[in-house]
Amino acid sequence: MSASQRYIRIDKNHGFKIREFESADLEKVVYINRVSLPENYSLRFFMEHHEKWPKAFLVAEVDGEVVGYVMCRVELGWGYCKPGLTRKGHVVSIAVLEGYRRRGIGKALMEEALKALSKYYKASEVYLEVRVSNYPAISLYEKLGFMKKRILKGYYLDGEDAYVMARPLPLE
Repeated sequence: MSASQRYIRIDKNHGFKIREFESADLEKVVYINRVSLPENYSLRFFMEHHEKWPKAFLVAEVDGEVVGYVMCRVELGWGYCKPGLTRKGHVVSIAVLEGYRRRGIGKALMEEALKALSKYYKASEVYLEVRVSNYPAISLYEKLGFMKKRILKGYYLDGEDAYVMARPLPLE
């Protein structure tokens, strides 16, 4: 595989590239998670997601340096977008280092993850949880077609509520 083939998306205007997570990225992804989000996960948690859903665990690079990631999984459960048992993508975690935000990296990571959940894992919808106070993230998700479906009271360890946001996915 050539260097350019490993990238799912190259945005020359904003200077970033999107590709699948590799185990060599683990240390950097854990660092991004720790400095960007109050919810942190074990190394094993990240690697389990990589092993089970590799096409939906993506990183963003700027000048060869990993600056963001999105990690997803697939679940079978009651649908948020239509009633009944459904195959759902779950955006577990997404973060972009502070100095690289507002360049479209988070949006590109989400767009590529949604494509992967549909194409490779046949998810018919996708959902995520987001802090009710995280207005920039909520705005991004709404631009991507997510709708608020419910509130989870006291969802986060600090007691803050979360919105569950979901949207249907086209099957590719």
